[in-house]
Amino acid sequence: MIGKSIRMERIINRNTGRAVIVPLDHGFTLGQIDGLLDMTSTISAISEGGANAIVLHKGMVKAGHRRKGRDIGLIVHLSASTQLNPDPNDKVLVCTVEEAVALGADAVSIHINLGAPNESRMLESAGEVVRDCNRWGMPLLVMIYPRGKGIDPTSPETIGHCVRVAEELGADMIKTNYPGNPEAFSRIVKACSVPVFIAGGEKAGDLDTLMIVRDAVGAGGAGVCLGRNAFQRKDTSAFVSRLCRVIHENADPRDVTGK
Repeated sequence: MIGKSIRMERIINRNTGRAVIVPLDHGFTLGQIDGLLDMTSTISAISEGGANAIVLHKGMVKAGHRRKGRDIGLIVHLSASTQLNPDPNDKVLVCTVEEAVALGADAVSIHINLGAPNESRMLESAGEVVRDCNRWGMPLLVMIYPRGKGIDPTSPETIGHCVRVAEELGADMIKTNYPGNPEAFSRIVKACSVPVFIAGGEKAGDLDTLMIVRDAVGAGGAGVCLGRNAFQRKDTSAFVSRLCRVIHENADPRDVTGK
């Protein structure tokens, strides 16, 4: 589909085949959290740092349209839940692909938690979104994680299962957990035909985070889809710039951090 191809080029660097994506949808789930209190300033810092795209809910798209400075790809997030829900893993659709088209989106994203009590509804909703994405020529980023009672969220087997489910659904890009070592991640990525990005996980120091990113892209990953690990840094723009150097230039994390 030419529409998907054109839009994908605004998200994935055509020279490296990789991307730095920064999700900023956390306010829906967590409320007014540090780093997302002034959305326009945060988005400007991420853009100037060189990130390829951001993820926003539909009501925040206006904050991303700054009318000046470096442009950045827009992914509109379609699903949500809040931490006030007894089951915050239960994601429901709060936006449509057609709405995202009207907002000028370059892609849309959905969230699926495999193993959660309402997994079946999330999968059903995903099927509907895929149908609409194909109709409108809209790329789809599937954020999919193993989450549920007794499930190991870093198990290579469960992460691989998540990636396969997303691919079988029709995802154009996939975000999931990093299994902890490049060998396991390499096997997962090699078995998938679409770009796979790692989630940020728990916030860590600059060097530790960048070393994980280096290992992930070295194993064949397409980059990162990293939120709080980016927008809650003391200097978001500088950290995003370091991320971009590691992902797009294969820079050594020790060189970019000076450690």
